[in-house]
Amino acid sequence: MPALEELRALDLADAHVTLWTIKGPTGPAAEAPRFSGRWVDTTDEVDAALKETFAAELAKIEEVLEYSLLAQNNEASALQIPADETHAGLLLDEIAAEVDGKKASQVNHLLNSKFYVAKFIVDDQIAYAVRKTEPSWRTKKALSFRSLYFADEQLAIDNRPHFELGKTFDFIVFDHTVLVRNKSAFESLLRYKSTQRDDFVELQAEEEFLSAFVDVAPLVEYVGDNKIQLRRACAIRDKGHYRDAEFMQRLRDNQAEYGLVIQFDDDGKIIVTPETCPQIMKALLDHRLKSGFSTLVYDVQDTTPVHV
Repeated sequence: MPALEELRALDLADAHVTLWTIKGPTGPAAEAPRFSGRWVDTTDEVDAALKETFAAELAKIEEVLEYSLLAQNNEASALQIPADETHAGLLLDEIAAEVDGKKASQVNHLLNSKFYVAKFIVDDQIAYAVRKTEPSWRTKKALSFRSLYFADEQLAIDNRPHFELGKTFDFIVFDHTVLVRNKSAFESLLRYKSTQRDDFVELQAEEEFLSAFVDVAPLVEYVGDNKIQLRRACAIRDKGHYRDAEFMQRLRDNQAEYGLVIQFDDDGKIIVTPETCPQIMKALLDHRLKSGFSTLVYDVQDTTPVHV
């Protein structure tokens, strides 16, 4: 966990903090996203709160897992992915310098920001902590209620604009690595794998994939526009087991041992039926596994090869 260890070694007490608010991503979904950022003057109290949240986020991470389409982290883990495999570089370019022309000088510069980035600068090292904004940052939300404060045993109206800071961060960019704490927010804000529909269309046109089936149409209908099934279809393409003749032969020979009832024609092609689509997806993902200890068969959500 080199990136995490280096992050924890940063002297946050002496870190210079800059807060950027970001509008975007914008532009066609099939193209690289565009971001528009504004940096904001903050008080010492705000800087201290951001440092506290950042330190608390790092303290929660007990293990780092490799990012994959189907990988999921929990409250004590983070997913790790190289920054150059994402659009993080475009975001960092936008917030590279706190120039006067990008300083927030009016409330409209902040309203409707999609997320914010806290830059923690320690000597020549910079860590970027990203958080999706709360509803209070939306114009519609801000206009739908009045803010009150309680003091001297009274409620009074506070007409100043209010913006909430979350007590967690969704992901961190540091030293060419992204540590993901909230996978959904990361994928949305950086448009990571936003072209899964296009990937699935390309998969359907791949000759090696089509040749594995008598008729792929029922599987295409099963996947449809379902987000998790599209993820699984893209993972099937990434893994490419259907291109491996030995894998496919072992599937035909051993599927019954693993509780599968996938049908094959005389040429060894998969006969897809609505009932067997979930099993076909599991098989091509290699997500039906057998324990060498208990001999029980399990369905798993993701796999990490162990090299022994």
